[in-house]
Amino acid sequence: MSTRTWESLTVPAAGTYNLDVAHSHIGFVVKHMMVSKVRGSFGDFKGSVTIAENPLESTAELTIQTLSIETGMPDRDNHLRSDDFLSVDKFPEITFRNARVVKHSGEDFTVVGDLTIRDITKQVELKVEYGGAGTNPWGQVVWGFSISAEIDREEFGLTWNQALETGGVLIGKKIKIEVEGEANPAA
Repeated sequence: MSTRTWESLTVPAAGTYNLDVAHSHIGFVVKHMMVSKVRGSFGDFKGSVTIAENPLESTAELTIQTLSIETGMPDRDNHLRSDDFLSVDKFPEITFRNARVVKHSGEDFTVVGDLTIRDITKQVELKVEYGGAGTNPWGQVVWGFSISAEIDREEFGLTWNQALETGGVLIGKKIKIEVEGEANPAA
């Protein structure tokens, strides 16, 4: 596969591209005790993007293994895997499907798709910044992107919380999603 020019951007040729997990990161940020932020990530995921002849007709999908959540604190990670949050035994995957471009300006795209957490599916909007495409030293086309979004965790059944004596709650309702990705042609 090669690259082409589309609306002054160098984009990959039409085709299916898989996320390169060695060069991609799926992370999140949530407010803790109303005063600070906790960061975490998922280490086990797979996804693909199918670039259409008209890039605005492209689609994407992603599957994340919930067991792979990691925040750097084993006790917190185990709590996040429990029935209070992700319930990994009952809901082993988070999925994002039916992704489609709904708006674009230059290298900035708005993508809408169906996010499923704990068997609850909601439409979410992602802000995607296209990072560009090129050919690596082995002759393979690679391209990159950054994604950000914000979801209300309670809409997905992640309602556990604890009131604080000083007011407020232990864990914020809003979760910021941050993805840095690189994709390669599907084999």
